Formats: sequence, C-alpha cells, structure tokens
Amino acid sequence: MIVWRLGLGPIMLAAILAFFFGLLIGSFLNVCVYRMPRDLSVIRPRSFCPACEKPIAWHDNIPLLSFVLLRGRCRHCAARISWRYPAVELLMGVLFVAGVLPGGVSLVALKWCLLAALMLGLMFSDLEERILPDEFTIGGAVAGFVLAAFIPMDYGYARLLLTSSWDARWASVAESVLGAVVIGVLLWLMGAAYRAARHKEGMGLGDVKMIAMSGAFLGLHGALQTLIIGSVMGSVIGLLYIRLTRKDYSTYELPFGTFLAFAGILVGYFQGPMSAVYHR
Repeated sequence: MIVWRLGLGPIMLAAILAFFFGLLIGSFLNVCVYRMPRDLSVIRPRSFCPACEKPIAWHDNIPLLSFVLLRGRCRHCAARISWRYPAVELLMGVLFVAGVLPGGVSLVALKWCLLAALMLGLMFSDLEERILPDEFTIGGAVAGFVLAAFIPMDYGYARLLLTSSWDARWASVAESVLGAVVIGVLLWLMGAAYRAARHKEGMGLGDVKMIAMSGAFLGLHGALQTLIIGSVMGSVIGLLYIRLTRKDYSTYELPFGTFLAFAGILVGYFQGPMSAVYHR
C-alpha cells in the first residue's frame, strides 16, 4: 500500500531495493579486496581500520553515509579512508540497478549481478595489489557452471559439437565449460608465447583463471568479446598512462585484469539484462 501511495511501480521498487542491496554487497567486496590478497579471513575479525587496526563501530560502517559523515577519515586515528571504499559501494549499487531495470527481477538479472560483483572485486584487487584472488576466479567459474544449467546461453558454440538429442540445459553447461577451457587455454598460450619471445612474464596465471571464469559465465562467444575489448582497452589506456606518467615501459606491470573486468561487465550486461528485454 505504501509503495503505491508513493507512486512506485514494481520495477522502480525493485531498482531501489537492488541499489541498497548492491551497497551492502559493495561493502563486503571492500573487505574481500583488502583481506583476500593478504590471506586474511573475510569473516573474522570484524571490520577494522587498516591504519590503527581498531574495530569499526556499526554506525561508522554504513555504506556511503559513514564515509560522508566521517569526512573520509577514521574516527580513532584520523587516517584517510581510501576512495576505493565509497567507489566500490556506489558502483555496486549502480550495477545492481542496471541489472534489474531492463527486465525486472529474474534469474538472468541475478546471474549478471553476481558476475558484476565478481568482476568489480577482481578489478580493484588487481588495481591495488596486482592479485586476482582464486576465491573470485575459481569460485566464480564454479558458480558460472552451475548457473548455466538454469539460465541457457544465447550463443551456443557447443551445439556445433553436440548431437541434437542433447537437452538444452546440458548443452548450456557444455557451452559454459567450453568457453572456460578454450578461452583459458588460448590466453595461457598467448602468455607462453610472450614469455618465450621476451624471456619474461607477460601475464600471470590469475589472468588466465579470470578469463576462464568469464567463459563459464558468458560462454565462448562472450569470453572472446571480453578478451578482445579488454586487450584493446589495456593497450590504449595502458600505453597512454605509461606515457603520461613517464613510467618505464619495460618494467611497469599493467593491471590487465582491471581491463578484463570492465570488459566482462560490459559484455555481460548486453548478453544478460539487455538481452532479456529483446527476448520479451
């Protein structure tokens, strides 16, 4: 009754709820981004200030609001709070809204929101620590395989290798596995070729596992798009950044996973929520 008096339709209400839920997930992602690369538990102890290590009270841990009220500083030691905390929370809220608005609450929206959360966590982990945690990559790949059984993929290269007697659900799972394996092996071979030619690492195994996770969620077609878009962005933006900041081309470690994450979110959005609109 309150919803209708406020003039909010079901989709708008879902978007508002998605935004606040996204803020909460973003807050948890911040914990993961800080702790996972350091091999710390994401459950215990409760949130603490990285500078003074004092526990953060619940009223100082409200997504976005606490950052504003505290003016971006710790209540105890006045150390600056990283801009990453409100940025991740806000981005996650916006991405959750983007997943719900086109087609409403659905399994497709749920799948894309999970992919967006994984990609955002990987993006900032790579940007800050140059680490892509297995909890996101391998765990995400497993989640992608499972979801493929309930949300059939539009692009099915696996169907070219299967007989028509295969059930659509299992064909979708096969596409998920094919996407993860083929794109993962392809990127590994590219890294091996670079290593053989330049006698140094061009990309880490974390990038391989990350693109394999993309394949598990998006299938072979979507993972290839992610790899191409991420590579182009990494080349253009990365080279511009190196040139503008006058860093050494031969030693600077480009956060390739950050660009793959952005590309994965973009491809996943058009393959998921936006695709659901066109298939109505």
